[in-house]
Amino acid sequence: MSSTEELLKRLGVSIDAGTLRLALTHRSYAYENGGIPTNERLEFLGDSILGFSVTDALYRDNPDLPEGDLAKRRSAVVSTRALAGIGRSLGIGEYIYLGQGEKLTQGKNKASILADTMEALIGATYVSNDIETARQLVMRLIGPLLKDAAALGAGTDWKTSIQELAASRQLGSIHYAVDGSGPDHARTFTAVLHVGGTAYGKGSGHSKKEAEQEAAADAWRVLTGPGNPPGAATSAGSVPAT
Repeated sequence: MSSTEELLKRLGVSIDAGTLRLALTHRSYAYENGGIPTNERLEFLGDSILGFSVTDALYRDNPDLPEGDLAKRRSAVVSTRALAGIGRSLGIGEYIYLGQGEKLTQGKNKASILADTMEALIGATYVSNDIETARQLVMRLIGPLLKDAAALGAGTDWKTSIQELAASRQLGSIHYAVDGSGPDHARTFTAVLHVGGTAYGKGSGHSKKEAEQEAAADAWRVLTGPGNPPGAATSAGSVPAT
């Protein structure tokens, strides 16, 4: 495991050693080590701080947005997918204490584990400091996502969003072609999304669901990008079929 000093540097906060270790202790590790405390209580705390901080920022920065749109944007940036992406960018997986089973199945790359650990780290920041320090951490992590207004509109569930978009434009049926590679304990999946027989998006992940979500997100960006306005049934920008 890498030095936690580097982790704290990446986060830009100070957390006492005991609280930090607790925030990084997954239940699989705790179970294999005599039932020691896990990071789940800190995760519970961090989830509340995350939700409030994002809600507060959205409310203040978007005075003209109705409640429904605010809720969609909040859901997008506090989703497992969004938090896992932040966790991967920070290299959080290398620091998590995992049981042997989770290590063998690449638990350090699983979206759910990364997202839960990010919430635990937010909670740990509050416990070791104060609410303002924790809020500032949230905004440093989430701030870039809040600025991506277009993606926020669909980011809660890319697969549902692309389904609705394809239906509204009458583009045809949707099909995901998914391939897996690598050993069972470290399998990687690649998905290509076909809409009406044309490949529009490609994605990869450590599960079929994650790969399909990435492919749907890629396709959504293509279909809503420049040169592809609402109502257009064009394959411009599509990816090569596999």
